[in-house]
Amino acid sequence: MRQFATSVDAQFALTELSQVQAYFVNKLQTISTGTTFTSVEWLRDQGTHGGGKRFEASSNDVFNRASVNVSQVNYEDTPEKAFISATALSTIIHPQHPLAPSIHIHVSWTELRNGKKYWRLMADLNPAIEEVNDTRLFNEMLKKASGTYYESGIQQGDAYFFIPALNKHRGVSHFYLEGFVGDENTPERFAIDFAMQAVDCYIAILTEKLSYLAPPSDQQLQQQLDYHTLYFYQVLTLDKGTTAGLLIHNQNDVGTLGSLPAYINRDLLAQWIACSPATQQPLVKALVDLLPATSQVNITAQIKANIAIAIREHYQK
Repeated sequence: MRQFATSVDAQFALTELSQVQAYFVNKLQTISTGTTFTSVEWLRDQGTHGGGKRFEASSNDVFNRASVNVSQVNYEDTPEKAFISATALSTIIHPQHPLAPSIHIHVSWTELRNGKKYWRLMADLNPAIEEVNDTRLFNEMLKKASGTYYESGIQQGDAYFFIPALNKHRGVSHFYLEGFVGDENTPERFAIDFAMQAVDCYIAILTEKLSYLAPPSDQQLQQQLDYHTLYFYQVLTLDKGTTAGLLIHNQNDVGTLGSLPAYINRDLLAQWIACSPATQQPLVKALVDLLPATSQVNITAQIKANIAIAIREHYQK
């Protein structure tokens, strides 16, 4: 049985983010008739220190990969730990059609033992092939949802999602606020409302796309495969949240790597070994080596498990 944090603020975060999760899953199921999201529960230390529940859609005509996760980990009984609890909504949706953009949303509440408490807010639009109007709509949503924090969130997002080795960004619109506490005028539900507005904006974009898109061309599918490879590279070599999650524990490896697209271009990934930083080249090579020797690779659950091992071994060295 999962043990939950006793803090009123952590309980608020878990209740509200779980409602956002249920709302998002319901909307995704509604616009993708026939898609079933399966509930998967995972436990930290058999539930003693919490865990989480994610809803996953198997690959189908609409979704390449889709995962909507809510977790709460707490160490109230472990005084040597620096943090008391962390409660998070983390979701990634990769549609099948190359003209339908992917979305990543992360909203979390953290309480440290030194008394510090803060939110972390992220929302980024990730099209394989950019549609300017989608980018405009998403940026308008971010500006409305974040208010006076818009410029700071965009600045931090642009820095976080930049890939120096490739001189490219992951995605076209990036928002990131780390250690967010707001001020006396910040509404209690600021972070929750931010998540809901990001969800509603994405659902509107995806609904419109699914209503008219023609079957993709081979060129569009190749662009998507290559972009998903870039996404794969950024997550596994630069994303601090993913790396930290894998290094802290091994009890949810497949879930932690739930943001990875279903297929990537192994040949393209191999080309990026040489341009990676010297300290990361062994990691990228290890990732390439554990993939089947085909150009297009299906990132299965077993491959995710192997990736997690490779990342841990790399940083332990």
